[in-house]
Amino acid sequence: MTIRALLARTEHRPWPLPGRAWLMFQRWHDLLFAHWPVPAAELRPLVPRELELDTYAGSAWVGVVPFRMSGVRLHGTPPLPVLSAFPELNVRTYVRHGARAGVWFFSLDAASWPAVLGARASFHLPYFRARMECAERDGEVHYRSERVPVHGRPAALLGRYAPLAPPAAPTPGTLEHFLTARYCLFARAPSGQLLTADIHHLPWPLQAARARFEESTMAAAAGIALPDSEPLLHFARVLEVLVWAPRRVAG
Repeated sequence: MTIRALLARTEHRPWPLPGRAWLMFQRWHDLLFAHWPVPAAELRPLVPRELELDTYAGSAWVGVVPFRMSGVRLHGTPPLPVLSAFPELNVRTYVRHGARAGVWFFSLDAASWPAVLGARASFHLPYFRARMECAERDGEVHYRSERVPVHGRPAALLGRYAPLAPPAAPTPGTLEHFLTARYCLFARAPSGQLLTADIHHLPWPLQAARARFEESTMAAAAGIALPDSEPLLHFARVLEVLVWAPRRVAG
């Protein structure tokens, strides 16, 4: 899909696209959403007071999301070899500020040192450098991530996952839609100012999934205790995403 065609598809968005040019294009591949319900009271101290924890059926949700990127580039520039493709892994929850429902990241691990430095400097997101591998073998995505020790608390993910059903866009009002229809992120600048950045993509082509984790300490490294229950799992083969530069949150 061309970027012009992507920008023309906005009927699913809860608010209009920003009136300024996008900053970055990304393509996300072989993404797994692994979600657990967590009591909101346990997450409240970990999220800025200006943000309301977004809940579904009375629970907050924590996601551990491994995937890989390709085609990463700034507006007006081509993708650069080596720098434009790498695995990434995030730990997140869902928040609101007024009418805007978005994502709060507890951590983002990436295999690209330039990406870590750039995202920390420009978006003020908690990125960490990690040694990572993501490859498909025998119909499964094999994923390994181990955070470089000097770049944050030890954190690792080792596992494999695969889709189980054909893709379908989530229906508004469902839990799947609540967890994935998010068109902005929030971050805290070193000055203390709360920031937000718009993102745009088509509705997620979600597939039911299976996963097996041999090691998973990503949430624990963020100070989050996940329940013993099995996670809710969804897979997405590919999604193209536009990201806008962060701006200050009014009020």
